[in-house]
Amino acid sequence: QVQLQESGGGSVQSGGSLKLSCAASGDTRCMAWFRQAPGKEREGVAALKKDGNTTYSEFVKGRFAISQDKFKNTLYLQMNSLQPDDTAMYYCAATSRVTSATIRLIDWGYNIWGQGTQVTVSS
Repeated sequence: QVQLQESGGGSVQSGGSLKLSCAASGDTRCMAWFRQAPGKEREGVAALKKDGNTTYSEFVKGRFAISQDKFKNTLYLQMNSLQPDDTAMYYCAATSRVTSATIRLIDWGYNIWGQGTQVTVSS
């Protein structure tokens, strides 16, 4: 079973930037970032398929960028123009079987999850 380890979370002020990393112990077909704020459901942020195709949620388009270093099996999420509403625990997810749920950034489309890294944005 592939294991995922996130890093790069922290505290920033509104308008700041952070870059999250997710190291995978093996190969997968699709990797993604999700987030969950206190009292809210987990929501998909961005996904990157092995073929290079990306999917972004509307609320991060133009601000966040997902990328991957294939040689290092590491997924990244560059987050710019951060706002207090972006405060959440950010989770890396992966799957070796791509389904419609995977593409639509629905959490049951992913069966491998990291422990999460906290992002806090202050106003």
